[in-house]
Amino acid sequence: MTTVREVTLDLLRSFGMTTIFGNPGSTEETFLHAFPGDFRYVLALQEAAVVGIADGYAQATGEAAFVNLHTAPGVGHAMGALVTAWHARTPLVVTAGQQVRAMMTLEPWLINRDAVELPKPYVKWSYEPPRAADVPAAIERAYHTAMQPPTGPVFVSIPMDDWSAPATPHQVRTVSYRVAPDPAALDQVVARLRSARRPLLVAGAGIDRRGAWETAIALAERLQAPVWMAPAAERGGFPQDHPLFQGMLPLAMAPLAERLAGHDVVLVCGAPVFRYYPYLPGPIVPEGTTLFQFTDDPDEAARAPAGTAIVGDIALALEQLLAGVPAAEREVPTRRPPAAPPSPRPGEPMPPVVAMQALAKGLPVNAVIVEEAASNRAVFYDQVRINQPGGYFATASGGLGFAVPAAVGVQLARPDRQVACVVGDGAAIFALPALWTAAQHHLPIVYLVLRNGHYGILKSFAAFHGLSEQIPGLDLPGLDLVSLAHGFGCVGRRVDQASEIEGALRTAFSEARRDGTPILIEVVVDATVPSLVPGHQAELAAGRT
Repeated sequence: MTTVREVTLDLLRSFGMTTIFGNPGSTEETFLHAFPGDFRYVLALQEAAVVGIADGYAQATGEAAFVNLHTAPGVGHAMGALVTAWHARTPLVVTAGQQVRAMMTLEPWLINRDAVELPKPYVKWSYEPPRAADVPAAIERAYHTAMQPPTGPVFVSIPMDDWSAPATPHQVRTVSYRVAPDPAALDQVVARLRSARRPLLVAGAGIDRRGAWETAIALAERLQAPVWMAPAAERGGFPQDHPLFQGMLPLAMAPLAERLAGHDVVLVCGAPVFRYYPYLPGPIVPEGTTLFQFTDDPDEAARAPAGTAIVGDIALALEQLLAGVPAAEREVPTRRPPAAPPSPRPGEPMPPVVAMQALAKGLPVNAVIVEEAASNRAVFYDQVRINQPGGYFATASGGLGFAVPAAVGVQLARPDRQVACVVGDGAAIFALPALWTAAQHHLPIVYLVLRNGHYGILKSFAAFHGLSEQIPGLDLPGLDLVSLAHGFGCVGRRVDQASEIEGALRTAFSEARRDGTPILIEVVVDATVPSLVPGHQAELAAGRT
């Protein structure tokens, strides 16, 4: 007799999903027993780390990852990471065990009382098959739904006794996922670009997701247009050492609109219009500016507050624009200023800029950066230049806990590229057990943890809004991340002298690769709270926020 489990395993093989990310419980053991030799099980010690690792893996491979959680408690533990995966549009097939069908009406221990509703609204589709025989078809539908743009996580709840039920062989279907944008709409954009005086491009994460770096570069060069990174973009979409690249757009209305001033046409490629936080009122775009958005997400297009949205595959859209736009004869935009050199003073706390410059100098060729250093992100962008496709991943939700596990997933997916994880001490703690998984798989990740001893970004928000400094819970005394790294099987070191950080990072990258060991470098940095939106405190004082 062929079982549901056997048919499902063959289905997963056909999709190339032979790596399973999970933390097993009793309701999952009926699926995991007699684990096949051609599959790999990646164990993490808590479900938020499970989903975070799978998130990094799926983003780095561009393929859906298979996640197996433990009924309701496991899904509950994973929800924060699932929120981040949703915003990152990460294709995940998330499964969870359920109690046996014969007892579900009794609501026994470890029942998932409303399995389909629990992960909503942060999945594209949520389902519990009505019959055991329907499990393979549900898994296949989940896979195709996860991979259909806009990609994202899906969820299937599976009663634990379903796996041993009889099943017939399942015929795998092929689904095409690319949807071309409206040619007539693109022709209108081309016509407007032909008459544009000063066009501008905003590069979003969608460019990297769709493998459209080279086309975006060619279009920008054809137009001789400055390029800005979309605010809080979770992936890089344009080489940041390119002469046309200007930097990252601010995450607030007023200063963002200032960056767009003087440009008559703005192309937003693979990003929302726009991500904002904090609230600093201003126009979406300056008066007289025409905005076009290219997105594969109909919902993102529908909620955009300004401009004309064209829905479809980002790469196809950029290719058609490139084919229709002639080479421009306009003045070359002013090049972005070079990174500001740090000037540490002996005896004073290490400025974060020193650590970032050391990182920029010490990064191996072809390295991938996973970043979650919210209070020092501006310094990071000033010093580090992302210049390769698939070279940068950051949290898409604004919630903490992404980088430490995602770095594990990215390194598992890309053993040919060494991963550097740049993370604040507060963010690192959220999913620190992922270090154990990194150690177990001998991954050469270098974790650069910026220890400022507090939630710096929250103190920046408090200062921006003129709130009292007496807000509880913003300081993090007594953390010893070096000892914690040792406890999880990693190498841990602390650096508190500016003169030592560059050498410490170079050594760490070399040793991690040579020994196959993750290394955590805790860098004690200046705890001064940076300004949230530099240059815009006057609006706050005038009561505009």
